[in-house]
Amino acid sequence: MNKTRFKAPFRPVYPSPAGLIVSIDENGKNNVMTAGEIFNIGLRNPTIIGIALRKAVYTHSLIVRSGEFTVNFATAAMIDKVDLVGTISGRDGLDKFSEYGLTPIASAEVKPAIILECPVNLECKLLNVTVVGDHDLMLGEVLAMHVDSDKMELRGGRERMVVEKLDAFLFAEGEYFRVGEKIGYQGFTRKRID
Repeated sequence: MNKTRFKAPFRPVYPSPAGLIVSIDENGKNNVMTAGEIFNIGLRNPTIIGIALRKAVYTHSLIVRSGEFTVNFATAAMIDKVDLVGTISGRDGLDKFSEYGLTPIASAEVKPAIILECPVNLECKLLNVTVVGDHDLMLGEVLAMHVDSDKMELRGGRERMVVEKLDAFLFAEGEYFRVGEKIGYQGFTRKRID
């Protein structure tokens, strides 16, 4: 099989979940932006996630000033809103929540809102910011996670998200893709051997 070599790779890790990042200004006004990558850093004790933003992005300065943000995972059915939010800045005062039909609701642990229409929401405290190339890596400790109750079920003795009910989507090569079929679970190959 032939391979094509990329000398200047762009977003080489794929796919990744896109999400809506909410930050808050000094007057208590929420702002929302679309981020193409959100990733796990520390899985537990504490749970830490990462986002990478350019300094020029309005949300960057709001997060640095407040030290807080929320991550909201939208559904594929909301893809128009997610894309629109990502095409315009809130720097000039546009209320993207009302403009694009998103409902901010109070968070439990941080000042920035979570988004009602998103089935999964993470409340984060900013731990640090590190310059990494053309973006700043922002690490956030997840202080609270919210999941729509109808997207949960008891599996293996504990409550878990039912991914098939999330209507999740991914981002790769500048395009959005709906999450498809389940093809296995962690450790399923051991059961074949045992």
